[in-house]
Amino acid sequence: MAKKKNKNTSAPRKKISFSLSKQQKILLGSFLFLLGLAFLFSFISYFFTWQADQSEIGLLAERELQTNNWLNKFGANVAHFFIYDGFGISALIFGFLITLTGIYYFFDYAKKQLLKFWFWGMLLMLWISVFFGFFGEKTTLFSGIIGYETNDLMQDYLGLVGAMLVMIFILIVYLVVRLKLTPEMAIDAFRSSKKQIESEFVGDKKEVATVEKDTEESEEEKEEEIPEPYIEEKITPPTPPVAEKIILKSDVEGDVEMEVEQAPEEEEIENISAKLVKDFGEFDPKLELGNYKFPSIELLRDHTAGGSITIDQEELEENKNRIVETLNNYKIGIANIKATVGPTVTLYEIVPDAGVRISKIKNLEDDIALSLSALGIRIIAPIPGRGTIGIEVPNKNPRVVSMRSVIASAKFQNAEMELPIAFGKTISNETFVVDLAKMPHMLMAGATGQGKSVGLNAVLTSLLYKKHPAEVKFVLVDPKKVELTLFNKIERHYLAKLPDTEEAIITDTTKVIHTLNSLCIEMDNRYDLLKDAMVRNIKEYNTKFKNRKLNPNDGHHYLPYIVLVIDEFADLIMTAGKEVETPIARLAQLARAIGIHLIIATQRPSVNVITGIIKANFPARIAFRVTSKIDSRTILDNSGADQLIGRGDMLYTQGNELTRIQCAFVDTPEVADITEFIGSQKAYPDAHLLPEYVGEEGGTNLDINIEERDKMFREAAEVLVIAQQGSASLLQRKLKLGYNRAGRIIDQMEAAGIVGPFEGSKARQVLVPTIDALNQLLDNEQNDY
Repeated sequence: MAKKKNKNTSAPRKKISFSLSKQQKILLGSFLFLLGLAFLFSFISYFFTWQADQSEIGLLAERELQTNNWLNKFGANVAHFFIYDGFGISALIFGFLITLTGIYYFFDYAKKQLLKFWFWGMLLMLWISVFFGFFGEKTTLFSGIIGYETNDLMQDYLGLVGAMLVMIFILIVYLVVRLKLTPEMAIDAFRSSKKQIESEFVGDKKEVATVEKDTEESEEEKEEEIPEPYIEEKITPPTPPVAEKIILKSDVEGDVEMEVEQAPEEEEIENISAKLVKDFGEFDPKLELGNYKFPSIELLRDHTAGGSITIDQEELEENKNRIVETLNNYKIGIANIKATVGPTVTLYEIVPDAGVRISKIKNLEDDIALSLSALGIRIIAPIPGRGTIGIEVPNKNPRVVSMRSVIASAKFQNAEMELPIAFGKTISNETFVVDLAKMPHMLMAGATGQGKSVGLNAVLTSLLYKKHPAEVKFVLVDPKKVELTLFNKIERHYLAKLPDTEEAIITDTTKVIHTLNSLCIEMDNRYDLLKDAMVRNIKEYNTKFKNRKLNPNDGHHYLPYIVLVIDEFADLIMTAGKEVETPIARLAQLARAIGIHLIIATQRPSVNVITGIIKANFPARIAFRVTSKIDSRTILDNSGADQLIGRGDMLYTQGNELTRIQCAFVDTPEVADITEFIGSQKAYPDAHLLPEYVGEEGGTNLDINIEERDKMFREAAEVLVIAQQGSASLLQRKLKLGYNRAGRIIDQMEAAGIVGPFEGSKARQVLVPTIDALNQLLDNEQNDY
């Protein structure tokens, strides 16, 4: 017991860290850079002053003594050591390597390439030094003592020929491995140089022959002295190619001559699209906003203050001991355990003893959470592709993942994707980047205040940092009316809207329905364009259009990607129902190939909001923290979202395994700065206009004629006026009418001014208060008619 107490109370041993801070790297880089320059100046000066300074070498203690080297006694002694006693003229490579190392540390570049420079640089320095050793002691200044002695040693054992063969082999290694030279490249270079020499020689020869011929012709002209008549010079157009006729004569007497006619080859006409590309270059959709500047990384804030993940050894050891102790209480042994520390969560991978059932560990989720006093743990049994069981435990001090660090990462900057989105960082602290074009649609859910709006901002920010306004357009639907208002500033750059609409961000339910149906019309129009262009998707279409193979006079134009973002889907389903669900389901099923992608977010992931049709067409799902396992299964088809810790902690799936991610945090002032920066630049004249849509339920002018009204029009009007409810379903129940007939009567009543216009799923407003007013209205109509 005493030993156990001493073990628990002893302070954890701190590991010695050899990593340098940012300031230390800058200081070390500066020192090495200046030291390298000092070496180079000393070495270069030594070749001019070594004879004058020879007698002062080694006399560093005598202060009054001066040398001719540019760096005085230091330069003379250092240069003598590296050049004369060292590697000769190749010591300059050493000074260059020191300088290069300083640059790498100062700018904190990756050191992998630097190691290659040092390896091949030292090898080349030694080779040059030994090479000059072949020329004897008189060239010691070029070979150095090391090069001369090494060469002498090689000749003692291998002879002159053997030493030369070794040097040739090392040279071949350098040329092939370092410079990537091959025999084919050498042969091609030799042939090209040979052809160039031959062409120059033949050209000179032809010029000489031409001069001689001209001289002979001039002498003949002088001899002839016959006056020639004036011949009018005519310019004849180039004649088309004609068949070449050849007459074959036979030596045999009496044989018939044969005429051979050879048909000319048809002239090849250059492809029109290729000629246009050659003359004018490819079509550039960005040309109209050619001076557009992407937002700089400085507009985003570093919420982590530049710090990296700190590993709390004490917390890791404590959690490990409690996990092992809890499992031992249930007689579950552990063969191995490994911890991976992430920004907010640590993953403990355990390998249980042979014979332990996985389901037994899975059932201990609550017991392990109790022993760890954690907000909520998640057990992955087993982890796909690893053969281990994972236990995700929240860190006591979670770290914020800034959008700045995610955007600045090489994984995002070098992402070759159509619509790259950087969500945040995984448990292994890797930036998580996905392509929206391959998802192709995304469903996002989570309880109130768990990070959905920040997640949507992260999606939009990623696209703003990566795609030009000509390449992508957003259709933003915000029933809350406050979440996406900041993006109004980029309306003429990135947003799309219906014609004759004042605001691009849609908040009214009726306009949402019209916009969704307008997107369906846009989808059908784009499919017609793809059909005419004989391509399968938007990427092939745009490539063909850029190569000028599609004629704009035939209606073809560059197609930007369209991203539809709905911030609160549950509100639309409650107010509009099928009128919203039907076009969304149609877009989700068909719009992938023509570049329309949907992102839908909701805080109520119940089955009446996220229906089977919606789920079937949204393979990419994101779940922030939810309140129950039922909600987790609704959004993910799996449990786990109820065990998240909130504040951007999320699970992502695209039809396979779940990935836990800490969503990148982008604050409202950051979004405001980005949209302000973009909005202040030159923009298009208006937002991208979607096709016009006229609602089928809207008023109609076809049934204004009283004679064409339904026979039950008056009776139906009395039913609605008495009930004060303008509903087609009410007419169906009261008068036993079919849906189509009831709908036509409602349209006729709107034209007559009895009921108001269509208002989504709500009943129409009845504009006539009483039966007497109705009779008066209808009688006046009859008299006027």
